[in-house]
Amino acid sequence: MRLTRCVSIVRWLAGGVGLAAASYAAYAGLTWSRYGHPRRPSAAEGADALLDRFMPDYEVAERHPILVAAPADVTFAAAADMDLQDSRIIRAIFRAREVIMGARPDAAARPRSFLAQVKSLGWGVLAEVPGREVVMGAVTQPWKADVVFHALPPEEFARFDEPGFVKIVWTLRADPIGAGESVFRTETRVVTTDPGAREKFRRYWALASPGILLIRRVSLGLVKTEAERRARQAPESHRAARLAGHSPAATRQAASSTRRT
Repeated sequence: MRLTRCVSIVRWLAGGVGLAAASYAAYAGLTWSRYGHPRRPSAAEGADALLDRFMPDYEVAERHPILVAAPADVTFAAAADMDLQDSRIIRAIFRAREVIMGARPDAAARPRSFLAQVKSLGWGVLAEVPGREVVMGAVTQPWKADVVFHALPPEEFARFDEPGFVKIVWTLRADPIGAGESVFRTETRVVTTDPGAREKFRRYWALASPGILLIRRVSLGLVKTEAERRARQAPESHRAARLAGHSPAATRQAASSTRRT
């Protein structure tokens, strides 16, 4: 009886692994065939004029929105401050890439907050609307095990065309839809600089995109959870200030008077 049960479990596991492998292969094949034919966003989907300034034409585009019960500035701040290492799934994906690609672990001491961390990795700010959106960009060769990101000045990024590279832009963006609600959006666009880079990146994207897209979706949840936590805490801090005899308006007025004196 016990042997029969063990055999059944092994068969079930083997079947699950086989199904997962078949699904992954099918997704990779579909991604390969669709490469170079990205869908353009409609106005309702949040078409982004800032991104268009730096990459109006692209080979890959991924867009991920989520509704957040928090003001836009709170949502944007939560996105800028998020720590991807808070997610076990994301940590596992990063580790899997190291193992599969044969990459060396990053031994550098880096900031934990997201924007500060990516800047330390080599990404550069191309444009920003304070409290609402930031556009980040870099040129790189992501098919290499130890990938390196190179920032360029905004005026140089759009016209960069050195062969053998991929140009990537992405955004963090929070659009207000009411006093206490917003839509958080992240969009990534990619274009290659020559046919050789296109072939390498197309192969890399077909194989790596499932993990990359999973990171995007998990990060949406991190932003939503933290932004809504901050939004809930804000009224509590206002109530605490009033109980202590210091309203937020009075505190701001006092601070303004101090600066004038």
